[in-house]
Amino acid sequence: MWTAVFLSFYLLIALAIIISILLHGAKPSKSLAWLLAIFTIPVGGMFLYLLLGRNRRKNKLLKLKKKAFLNLPEPLMQHMTSMSGKYRKLMTLVYRNAHFPPTQYNELRLLKDGKTTFESIFEALENAQNRINLQYYIFEEGELTNRLILLFERKIAQGVQIRMIYDGIGSFSLSKAYLKKLMAIGVEVYPFLPFKFGRFFSSLNYRNHRKIIVVDGKVAFTGGINVSDKYLKGDVELGNWHDMHLRLEGTAASHLDFVFAMDWYLVCQKTIPLLPLDSDKGVIENSEGKLVQIVSGGPDDDFPSLEQTYFTIINKAKDYLYITNPYIIPGQAIMQALQTAALGGVDIRLMVSENADNKIVSWSVRSYFEPMLKSGIKIYLFPDGFLHSKIIVSDDAIATIGTANLDDRSFEQNYEVNAIVYDEPFAKLLKEDFLKDANLSRMLSYEEYLKRPWAEKLKEGFGKVFSPLL
Repeated sequence: MWTAVFLSFYLLIALAIIISILLHGAKPSKSLAWLLAIFTIPVGGMFLYLLLGRNRRKNKLLKLKKKAFLNLPEPLMQHMTSMSGKYRKLMTLVYRNAHFPPTQYNELRLLKDGKTTFESIFEALENAQNRINLQYYIFEEGELTNRLILLFERKIAQGVQIRMIYDGIGSFSLSKAYLKKLMAIGVEVYPFLPFKFGRFFSSLNYRNHRKIIVVDGKVAFTGGINVSDKYLKGDVELGNWHDMHLRLEGTAASHLDFVFAMDWYLVCQKTIPLLPLDSDKGVIENSEGKLVQIVSGGPDDDFPSLEQTYFTIINKAKDYLYITNPYIIPGQAIMQALQTAALGGVDIRLMVSENADNKIVSWSVRSYFEPMLKSGIKIYLFPDGFLHSKIIVSDDAIATIGTANLDDRSFEQNYEVNAIVYDEPFAKLLKEDFLKDANLSRMLSYEEYLKRPWAEKLKEGFGKVFSPLL
C-alpha cells in the first residue's frame, strides 16, 4: 500500500516538473538534459532539478526589484541621443537591459592581482567621508578581514556609515563571531539568500557573484577579486591567484552604487539616497575622462544582459578579440559567434588557467577546445597558479572587466556586474597585458590536441554532458 502511495506521489511530482520544464524551459538543450535526468535517475533527477534547474526568468521569486526601481532615480532618455559610432547598438542594448547609459567623466585605474588591488582599496576606504557600500561573493576570514574590521571601527567613529552584503553560500565559512563583531561596531551587514532549509530549493542555486565597493558614491571598485588572503599569499594547492580589478572615479561609480542599492533593497527592503543617474559630471568634469558603461544582470531580469553584451562584442570584432576567463563554457550562441568570427578572419584568442580549482568544471571547459581550435581560435594555457580574471578586449577600442564568466551560470543564475570601457588607450593597455601573459603560456595546437589520451577525452565528454547544468 505504502509503495503504491509513494509511486503515485512520485509520478505526480515528476509530471508537474515535466510540465514546468516544457512550459518554462529557457533553452532546448537544457530542457532535454533535465528531462533525461528525470527519466533516467529516479528521485535524484527530480532533486537536482529542484536544486539547480528552475528558470526564475519566467517564475520571478524576487519581485522586490521592481519596487526598488520605483524608489530610485532612473537615467534620462536624452542619453540615448548621445550614443553613436561602432558600438551604438551595444550601448543601447546595455541601456535597455541594465538602465545605465555610457558616461564620459570617469578616471580608471587598472589593478592587477591582490596586492595592488587591496592597496588601492584600503587607500580609498581610509579617505571615506560619508559612507562605504561593499558587497562580495566571498568574504574569507584572515588578514584582509581583520584589517577591514579595524578600519571599519575607525571610520564609524568618524561618522562614516558602512553597509555590507555577503553572499550566503560563497561566504558560508564566514563565522558568526566575525559577523557579531561587525554588527557590534555599527556595520550594517546582511547576507544575500543565506542557506536555509525552509527555502533550500528556491535560493541555493541563485548567487550574488558581484564584487563592488563604492566610497561616498564617487570612487568604486569592481572586478574578479574576492576578499580572501589567497590573493596575497597564494593557495596551497594552486599556488598564486591572478586576477584583475578596476578602480573607477566619476559617474560610473554612482552607477555601481545604484547596483549595490538594488541588492541592498533585496536583502533588507531599505532604500539608499543616491546621486542622480542623469548627472554625467562631477569630480572628473574638467578632465578628458573615459567613456564607461556599467552592465548588471541577474536571474530576475527579463533578458540575459551579460550574455547579450558578450555576444555583441564578439560579433562587432573586426581585427582581434582577446578573452581571459577561467570558466569558458559557451552556450550555442556564444560558441557560434566565436567560431563565426574566427572563420571570418578575426584573431580570436582565449586564455584559461592550466590549473583548475574544480575538476568537473575544468573537464567541461576543455570539452569545447577541439571545435574551437578547429575553427582557428587560439587557446593559451596560463601555467602560473590560478588565473581568475574575467576580461575581454577587442580592436584597440573596447574592453570589459567584471565578475561574469562565459558560462550559463553567470548568464542565467548569478547576479553579476561588468564595466565596459570604450577607450583606445585602455584597450591597448589590456591588450599588452594579454600578450605578455600569452608569452608565458602554452598555446594549444589543433593537431596535437587531437592526439590527447582517450582518458582525457572521456573526462571531457563527461564534463560536456553536465555543462548545461553547471
